[in-house]
Amino acid sequence: MSARTPSLNWLRVFEAAARTESFARAAAQLNMSAAAVSQQIKALETQLGAQLFRRHAHSVGLTDAGRAYFPVVQQALLSLDTATTSLFGESREQQLFVHAALVFAHGILAPALPAFHDMHPGINPVLTTASNASELGYHFWDMQIIFGDPPTGGDENDPLLAETVYPVATPDIVGQIIRPADLLNWPLIEVTSHRAGWAYTLRELRLSPAGAQFRFTDNSVMACAMASAGAGIALARAPATDLAMRSAGLRPCIDGFSIPGQLQYHLVYPSLSSLRPAARTFRSWLLDYLG
Repeated sequence: MSARTPSLNWLRVFEAAARTESFARAAAQLNMSAAAVSQQIKALETQLGAQLFRRHAHSVGLTDAGRAYFPVVQQALLSLDTATTSLFGESREQQLFVHAALVFAHGILAPALPAFHDMHPGINPVLTTASNASELGYHFWDMQIIFGDPPTGGDENDPLLAETVYPVATPDIVGQIIRPADLLNWPLIEVTSHRAGWAYTLRELRLSPAGAQFRFTDNSVMACAMASAGAGIALARAPATDLAMRSAGLRPCIDGFSIPGQLQYHLVYPSLSSLRPAARTFRSWLLDYLG
């Protein structure tokens, strides 16, 4: 064995630990002890000559080297599993890796997946999420659901959903908003990753942001949670935030007011011709579901 060719067992342990960000959870998935997971990770790090995890008292986190290595290992293991299945027999269940913007996964995919399972019981979507675009490259994926401009490289994409934006708050705050200018009496919760934010909304309402107080987060699910706690007024982004808004007990602040967003969601994949059968099935189902 080459000094740089790790044991397949070590790689599987590393993949599980990196995916779950926990030696204990990886051990449970692999039917091993946490101590055995830790020993195999240490052996892998020794052979590679690099630290892959930072150990904390009750958690672990990937180092820069581990973060770079993880998608390579995950893709290699998936390729090996897929090739083994195709050459030596069909498995009872096909795994499909979908990486999605957090609010889309929470508000659109999660409620819809039971219907997909009913229609396609032999396919098991593995759903991972990201709150911003930079995180979307972190995992191996068959396809991504991104919010924003479609990719300009070689990837193909299908447009999925646009968004409609409007202010929302708790019933107590809504009851004190008599006219649009009353929005400025409260902190405005801004999602930093969105182009159609409060500046865009206030401009449509012919209000100046001068003197407004802002509170910031990086995703709309958190913005709804903050608004539910009375921290201020958030922007709903229908339909993706409908579930989060209802769960948080939020209501529209201005009857009849909403504006179209400036970006939309896209389903992204390397090419339609290269999609695995499970991914083709998921794509067709998702386009039909949202159509």
